[in-house]
Formats: sequence, C-alpha cells, structure tokens
Amino acid sequence: MNEIVLKTNDELDLMRESGRLLASVFAYLDPFIQPGISTMKINDLVEDFIINTLNARPASKGQYDFPFVLNTSVNEVVCHGMPPETHILKSSDIVNVDITLEKNGFIADSSKMYMVGEVSPLAKRLVDKTYEAMWQGIRAVKPGATLGDIGYAIQKFAAINNYSVVREYCGHGIGKEMHEEPAVLHYGTPNSGIVLKEGMTFTIEPMINQGEAKVKLKRDGWTVVTRDKKLSAQWEHTVAVTADGYEVLTLRTDECL
Repeated sequence: MNEIVLKTNDELDLMRESGRLLASVFAYLDPFIQPGISTMKINDLVEDFIINTLNARPASKGQYDFPFVLNTSVNEVVCHGMPPETHILKSSDIVNVDITLEKNGFIADSSKMYMVGEVSPLAKRLVDKTYEAMWQGIRAVKPGATLGDIGYAIQKFAAINNYSVVREYCGHGIGKEMHEEPAVLHYGTPNSGIVLKEGMTFTIEPMINQGEAKVKLKRDGWTVVTRDKKLSAQWEHTVAVTADGYEVLTLRTDECL
C-alpha cells in the first residue's frame, strides 16, 4: 500500500478552492437537469463551464482512458455510467452526476443525485436515505476514529432502512492525484482499520441499492448496474480530517452541515 499523504495547511487551502469551484459546477448544472435533456448534453455543459468559465480542468477526462468529464448513472446504474450509453432523461428517472475538477494541482470529487420530473415515493426515499447515509459516514470523521467507524455508520444506517451497500466500489484518498490512499469502504467494523489523522483527505461516496447488493459490469468496461435491476443511488463529498473533526471541501450552497 502506498503512503497516505497528509495535506499541509497551504495544500488544504488549494483543495478548498477546488472544492468551492466544483460546488459551483453543480449550482450551474441544477436548472438543466430536466426531462428531455441527454446525458451527453450534461457532459458537454459541464466540460464547457469548467474549462471556459472556471479556467479549471475536468480531472476525469483521460483518467484511465475515460473519454468524458463526468459519469451519469441513471436508475439501476450504480456508478461509472458513460454519457452516450444512457439516454434522454425522462420524468421518473433518478440520476447521479459525478464530477471531478482540478485547479492549481489539486483535485476535488463530488456527486449529486437528481430526481427528474415526478419520481415515485420509493425512488425519492432511496435518494434521500442515501444522502443521509453519506452524512452518517461523514459525521464519523475525526482524528482518532477509524475507517471502520465510517463504514459501519453507513452500513448500519442502510440496513435499518432495508437497503444494501455496494461493496465492490469505495471512496478514496484524493489530492494531487484523483485516487490516493486510503480506500474508504462503506461497510465495516467499529474501531477497525486505519486510524484517521488531521490532514487526511478522502471521498465518502456510498452506493446504496434498493434490492440486493450484487452488481455486474456491462460490456463497455465501465458501467456498473444492479444485478436485480432495482434502483441504486449515490452521493459523494470530498472530506478533510481537521484537528477536531471534519471539513466538507465540496459542500454546496444548498446544503447545511
């Protein structure tokens, strides 16, 4: 395992700026997520805004040869949905838009669920409970806590609400590189795993399924879907461990701590 990179105060300031810019991308995008928009159009809008308005870099494009600036994961797609492989969004869809942004050498990573038009009560419940599951994990972050504490908080909340947690994909350290150590699992055992230290930065991004946790990879080599074709939802933030707790570096203006 590679060494975990603890960020200095100056580096955290740069990561805050990347996170602030990324939050502004979602604010820009919000009005466009309506029935009738294509997922490729979402990709193109975000690419233009990041490059030409924010003078930043969409960090996902070219990473591991991925050709787009974001993932759009619709309905039963768990993660890594490729824009051309989905469809025109329609009322009743739920879609996760996962975006990364690099500014001044540091990367921020965040995703948001959108409910398109009128969605079913069960779909809305999944989206809302997945958001709260992410926050259960975030609130477990503080120096001296463990990665197992984060995973357990998410797993326990999902189970109480009769949902399952995807285990094949996880959060990750982040900074100058999109994927650094440590791996942040969304399930676990309290008081187990790596102990958190001030200066760690990583994503928390639980994928919560309406049905079974089992997933499969489509032939495109990227898109992950639920095996039982039931809905999946995901939210993501980039988080820093502070002296007395946590800081959400990608917090959006429509959110409260």
